[in-house]
Amino acid sequence: MPQELTNRADRMRTLLAQAFAPSFLEIEDQSHLHHGHAGASPGGETHYAVRIRSSLLSPLSRVARHRAINETLADEFARGLHALSLDAG
Repeated sequence: MPQELTNRADRMRTLLAQAFAPSFLEIEDQSHLHHGHAGASPGGETHYAVRIRSSLLSPLSRVARHRAINETLADEFARGLHALSLDAG
């Protein structure tokens, strides 16, 4: 991944775009809503909501879509991403 992508949302956008070529992709940092909760970090970038539409995801079951997205973002989870709310299809 290019060095200039230091923002988690940008890295997630790049990874999801490469993996699924979505027709729609929206990523919202919701970390501010989780201040003081488990996994929250003072710097944010821990809790996200993702809305994605892709012809590669739509034939999959809901569980399989979530699993594929979580696997794609595994490195981000290892680097501090704590929670991901998904609306995928």
